[in-house]
Amino acid sequence: MNGKSAKLLTLAAIAALAAPAGLLLAPAPVQAQTAHVECRMDFNLAGWAIIYKEAKGSGTVTCDNGQSANVNIQVKGGGLAAGKYEIDDGNGVFSKVRDISEIFGTYAQAEAQAGAVRSATAQALTKGEVSLALSGTGRGWDLGVSFGGFTIERR
Repeated sequence: MNGKSAKLLTLAAIAALAAPAGLLLAPAPVQAQTAHVECRMDFNLAGWAIIYKEAKGSGTVTCDNGQSANVNIQVKGGGLAAGKYEIDDGNGVFSKVRDISEIFGTYAQAEAQAGAVRSATAQALTKGEVSLALSGTGRGWDLGVSFGGFTIERR
């Protein structure tokens, strides 16, 4: 075997040994995004408004991946509104999230309301990429237009 052949054989041997090692050092493929989770909230809420609007309540968030959390709800805002109301057996449906932790925080809220004695509500709220559709029935009276924040915190 001449010198040139020996060098080619040595390079081939090195390449054959290095190839499997290169595969071991190659970056792992990017994992597929985490599946999206569906979460819903059952809640009760009571509040009042005389230009400034405030309401407090509590509820439970449950997700289809088994996560759940007891939550406190706080609504604050202002506008041309007056009234006093309670929402019993309200429910909310969140847009799909990656984890229950994404639902906590303050959602932008704008609403127009009118009701007496028995009233119903339906609202769509947003917080970045997460949306929340609320519905419920209640009692009290309210009239006006208001803007504010709807905050959900872990209890």
